[in-house]
Amino acid sequence: MPQGKPVSVPDDGLTTRQRRNRPLLIVHTGHGKGKSTAAFGMALRAWNQGWPIAVYQFVKSAKWRIGEERALQVLGGSGEGGPVAWHKMGEGWSWIRRPGAEDDHAANAREGWEQISRDLAAETHRFYVLDEFTYPLKWGWIDLDDVVETLTARPGDQHVVITGRDAPDRLIEAADLVTEMGKVRHPMDTGQKGQRGIEW
Repeated sequence: MPQGKPVSVPDDGLTTRQRRNRPLLIVHTGHGKGKSTAAFGMALRAWNQGWPIAVYQFVKSAKWRIGEERALQVLGGSGEGGPVAWHKMGEGWSWIRRPGAEDDHAANAREGWEQISRDLAAETHRFYVLDEFTYPLKWGWIDLDDVVETLTARPGDQHVVITGRDAPDRLIEAADLVTEMGKVRHPMDTGQKGQRGIEW
């Protein structure tokens, strides 16, 4: 995009301003680090615009106290910028699928998606982060057809960012912006676990 100009302008009947401000469905996927971090960076921009923000965390443990959560909660309650709602979809969710625990996690994931659907229908927020949402889709816990249909038909000017590895093709096709984070090297490759200030 040289000089900030689009490569092509669609014949969609929209004005430049309407096209520029249309709501986006964004997907951050791939095996590299930084998918959630990039989404939370966008949430900071949305907060600065005064937009109501909702974060729905799938998979990451509800016990984790991640830096982005604390920062956005403090900012959301500061009286400046937009309000922030933060939801964790179940206690003790982890990266590893444990035998026998799937049913509860699947039910929690479906319940979370149902709440998101209600919020989208009511236009409760203007900016949504569905963190690690690709996993319950990949595992079949949430119906992909319903997700794609709901997201593409959402009313108003609601932006949605979805993060996680292995985003389904149908979700990628429906998205307006897709970024794939590629891993070149990671400390975990040499046996180093995640550390404070870097992973959380």
